[in-house]
Amino acid sequence: MKNIVKFAKMKQLALSGLASSILLLTPISAKASIVQVSEGNFVAGAGLITFSEFAVNTVNPTYAPATYGGGAGSPTVTFDGFFNGQSLSATPAVDCPGAAASACVVGTPLAGLSLDPASPDTFITTDGSNPTSPVLSGSPTFNGPIAVLFDVDIAGVGFDGGFFNAVGSTGITAFARDGSLLGTIINSVTGIEFLGLVTDDGAEAIAGVFLDLVGAEPAGFAIDNLRFGRAGQVTVPGTIPEPAALSLLGLGLMAIGFARRRRIKK
Repeated sequence: MKNIVKFAKMKQLALSGLASSILLLTPISAKASIVQVSEGNFVAGAGLITFSEFAVNTVNPTYAPATYGGGAGSPTVTFDGFFNGQSLSATPAVDCPGAAASACVVGTPLAGLSLDPASPDTFITTDGSNPTSPVLSGSPTFNGPIAVLFDVDIAGVGFDGGFFNAVGSTGITAFARDGSLLGTIINSVTGIEFLGLVTDDGAEAIAGVFLDLVGAEPAGFAIDNLRFGRAGQVTVPGTIPEPAALSLLGLGLMAIGFARRRRIKK
């Protein structure tokens, strides 16, 4: 009887460890939020648009997967100034202190997240301050907002932003398909900076992103080398790599096996 009770306790501990391992493998999130990532967090299979795929002066380009070499399930990517439900601020000195009025946008996108065809156009142009020119600019040149829409939800997105002459001048904001805000990151250096974000659990929750001024930016901004990925194509900082998580699962299974061997010996 004592051996049976002892085995039951050991089995319970082993199963508890196994359950913990499984929980580590299963993201738990009631509402996605975003965390900042680097260019290196985008792995094999992630999409890349360099804006050299179309001619300079192309307005609001549309990128089907075949245009940028995307595989099955890759999104079609479209651009414009902002989303339906947003508008240029009527009080830019209040909403975006020091920013150019032409790039100060307010309002919440409507559910269904769609580009506003009446918003200022985006277009491909050259930029002597960017080593990988051409780039995508808003209107007017380097001083207009840029909205990026994906036809399927993605897990992460990022691009080279700049050329920034001021820290904290420009923000990239991610929205869900229902128009709700997921989060914003702001440039932290001058020059060209990679601004990237991913959902905190790696889930596909990002339908679009938006870049505009949040403060004074003397030289304006553009984007280049747009990267984006679905689940598994963008790694989340701080998560346990898959091999480590699987090793924890293996430890739980080994503990169960050990408990069974002890029962047989008794």
